[in-house]
Amino acid sequence: MAENWLDQFPALRELPAPEAESLRNGGQILSFARGRRVFGPGTPAGSYLLLLSGCVRVHQLSEGGREIVLFRIEAGESCALTTACLISKEDYSAEATVEEDAQAVAISRELFDDMMSRSPEFRQFVFTGFSRRITGLFRLIEEVAFERMDIRLAHKLLDLADADNVVAMTHQQLAVELGSAREVISRQLREFQQRNWVAPGRGEVTLKSREELERLASGRSS
Repeated sequence: MAENWLDQFPALRELPAPEAESLRNGGQILSFARGRRVFGPGTPAGSYLLLLSGCVRVHQLSEGGREIVLFRIEAGESCALTTACLISKEDYSAEATVEEDAQAVAISRELFDDMMSRSPEFRQFVFTGFSRRITGLFRLIEEVAFERMDIRLAHKLLDLADADNVVAMTHQQLAVELGSAREVISRQLREFQQRNWVAPGRGEVTLKSREELERLASGRSS
């Protein structure tokens, strides 16, 4: 994987040979165990990160102690927050935690700056990934500010359910996902349970009526 990691990023395959060689030789392969903190508020971004495997959750804590998941980095993606910090030379304002054992390529700040200045293809790759993530963050802001919690919860349950229609999360974890309070999520789940849409269990929620949740998520249910 160390030699061929560029193959996991289709846009980087278009790099001219000298730039591709610079990345291949300069990228450092790092391994992160589940639960490890990758970065946190107030720390500088020392390198550009490209995820090869696993999953990393980027989340933020408010002054009042409420946590919200901003986005997840999956294999084949870069970290938009790291990109912003490298470009602005500012410290991180959020935290990243490994959800699944992960491997990543770390490109030093010096190499990142060099590639940004001399490679149009690399700049396009960086800014394309950054713009996609920013678009997703704007959608998150819109949801938190304007969308009803029952609709947001229905969306989240449908997104997180496995093949057996089970969401392996506690009420507190769902609250973090949605940037809400556990009491709000518990109250909404009780309402869903009364409608026979879900069946809460210990550390999980089973979807009993995907159809009704989909109707709510699409705005077709009152």
